[in-house]
Amino acid sequence: MKKIYLKRVINIKSLVVILFLQLFISCGGGDDGGSSSSSVTPTNLIINSEIVGVTTALPNGDGSGIVNFSVSATNATSYKILIEGQTINSTSGIFNYTFNQAGTNTYTVYVSAYNGSKFISANKNITVYVTPTLAWSDEFDVDGAPNSAKWGYDTGNGGWGNNELQNYTNRPENSIVSGGTLKIITLKEDFGGSNYTSARLKTQSKFSFKYGRVEIRAKLPAGAGTWCALWMLGDNISSLGWPACGEIDIMEHLGASPNVIHGSLHYPGHSGGSADSSSTTISNATSAFHLYSVDWNATTIKFYVDGVLFKTFANSSGLAFNNNFFLIFNNAMGGWGGTVDPAFTSSTYEIDYVRVYQ
Repeated sequence: MKKIYLKRVINIKSLVVILFLQLFISCGGGDDGGSSSSSVTPTNLIINSEIVGVTTALPNGDGSGIVNFSVSATNATSYKILIEGQTINSTSGIFNYTFNQAGTNTYTVYVSAYNGSKFISANKNITVYVTPTLAWSDEFDVDGAPNSAKWGYDTGNGGWGNNELQNYTNRPENSIVSGGTLKIITLKEDFGGSNYTSARLKTQSKFSFKYGRVEIRAKLPAGAGTWCALWMLGDNISSLGWPACGEIDIMEHLGASPNVIHGSLHYPGHSGGSADSSSTTISNATSAFHLYSVDWNATTIKFYVDGVLFKTFANSSGLAFNNNFFLIFNNAMGGWGGTVDPAFTSSTYEIDYVRVYQ
């Protein structure tokens, strides 16, 4: 959402890789396995890899992250392998390696084959899937008020920087857990100087995280003028302000444009109406549950609906998306949602679960 809510993180990963490569190559000048005066330069370097658990349905492995390698070269007596900044020495060329970064990621494996001081080098890209670990969730399976250990509220009116019309409350009339879902209920009623009430729940000061996969199964509110969102803000909003803290909008939906799902990012230079945004169209957004998710890491932020990718954003160390973020669920009226249908009386936004994997 376009709201009024960067910690500068110095990413030395690329520098570390460069230093390792320099060390890796410089080691080639040493005497590895024989006399430099009589050694023959290896040829025909081959890098074979077998990702454990590959099937048609799991082309990048079974999630264990284990890869078996076999490297060979004519006249080679030893090998040096560089993976994720780690050097592996081998005389046989047969070894395995376990990747640990959750999700589907592509890595470059560097190999040098030695005979004495003579060597040749090659590299290979490999894409591996690692099953994420559930780091935090709410299944909304206990009736009553939302779990206060996990959720707090933003309350009040004033437009929230977007000319919104609702007054957010923490009343059970506007947010309640029942029948296995969290229900955010928007009502047409006079309350605290506003003509509508709704709820805005957040995990600020209770849970935040850096990088991972977020999955939220939800059924969206109907009605022109509604503007619902599943989104995240940087934990450093109190010190940096918005948009310097960064904002990741996993899903936004306008009742005036049914079934159009927006995924957006706000950060310096992309605030307000200049967000970096994409959309996709689905069916039955307000009458059926769909899975809205985002994969977020140091290099990309990917947005999905029902497992279908619709937006990829290139993240980098100089952007606002490399610190802890917290979750927010809300439904607004007006603002970007536009003119409210005069016949609007109420609408319910149901969230079945939210799960964060890392």
